[in-house]
Amino acid sequence: MRIAVLGVGSIGGVVLGALCDTDVDLVAVSRGGLAANLAEIGLILHTPEGTIEMIPPERFIVVDSGAGPVSGQVRGTCEAAIICGKAASTSVLAQLAEELLVDDGVAVSIQNGLGHSETLAHRLGRERVLGGSITHAAWRDSEETVHWVGRGSVRLGALDGGSPMGHAARLLNALEEAGLNAIWCEDVGRVVWRKLLLNVAINPVCAIAGVRNGALLEIPELWEQGLAAMSEAAAVARASGVDLGDVDLADHLRKVAEATAENRCSMLQDVMAGRATEIDSLCGAVVERGEAVGIPTPANQALHALVKGIERSPEFS
Repeated sequence: MRIAVLGVGSIGGVVLGALCDTDVDLVAVSRGGLAANLAEIGLILHTPEGTIEMIPPERFIVVDSGAGPVSGQVRGTCEAAIICGKAASTSVLAQLAEELLVDDGVAVSIQNGLGHSETLAHRLGRERVLGGSITHAAWRDSEETVHWVGRGSVRLGALDGGSPMGHAARLLNALEEAGLNAIWCEDVGRVVWRKLLLNVAINPVCAIAGVRNGALLEIPELWEQGLAAMSEAAAVARASGVDLGDVDLADHLRKVAEATAENRCSMLQDVMAGRATEIDSLCGAVVERGEAVGIPTPANQALHALVKGIERSPEFS
C-alpha cells in the first residue's frame, strides 16, 4: 500500500515517522524549505519515550506542493491520503490528494476544526472521504525536528457510517501497525465535534494569554472563558443534530487540561512562530454554524475576534 501524508508539520511528522516503521510505501507532501530538508536530510523524530529516530530521505518520496504539478512518478499511485496540514491549506491539499490517489483511493482529514471533510468530499466524492481526529501531541522546533510529546489515538470513520472496507480498512491497519492507536468509529461526526469542543476551549484561550494548557486550571478567568466557548459549541452541535453522547463538559475539559498541562497548544505555537492560526475553522466555524441554527455564540465571537486581532497586529509576522 502507498500512503501520502499531506502537510508534514508537527502532527504530520508524527504520522509520517510512525508509518516509516511499517512496510507501506510513503509519499511526504510539504513545501519550500521543509520539503527540501525532508528530501536532503530526512525526518528527525523525538519519541515520547525519549528516543531519537533518524529517518533517512530514502524511506519516502518527497513532493514539494509549491513546485508545480505532481510528477508522473507519484501521480495516481496512492491508495490513501492523510491530510495533516493547517486549515488554510485544505483546498490546495484536497487538489493534491486528488492528483496523488488512485481512482478509488480514500482521503482522511485529521486536522483541527470543521469543514475539512466537506472540502475533500466536494472534490473526491463523499464515498471516498473519511472523517478523522487525532489526539497525539507534538511540536516542531526551529530546526524542523519533530517532538512527539504525548501519545493519543487516531480515530477514523466513513462519513455515512458503516464498517471499514477496502483501502479504508488497509489504512486503518497500517496506522494501528504504526503504533498510532487507530480506532474505527461508526459515528465519526461525534468524534470531530467532541475534539472541536476541546479545541475552542483550550487553543484560543491559551494562545491569547500565552500560557500552557494547565493554566486553565490555575486561572479562574481563563477556565470560565474556555468552558463558555465549549458550552456554546456543544449547544450548536446539538442544534445541528449531532449526538455528543453523555458528556460532562467541565469534567471532560478538566481531565484533558490535566493530562496536557505542560503542552503548548498548536494555536499558541502558531502565534509564537508568527504563523496564521486555525481560528476560522474553530471558533469561526462555531459562530457561523451557530448563526445558521439560531444559537448565540458570544464567547466564540470574542475569542475569534481577539485571535484575528493578534494575526493582524504589526508585531505578527
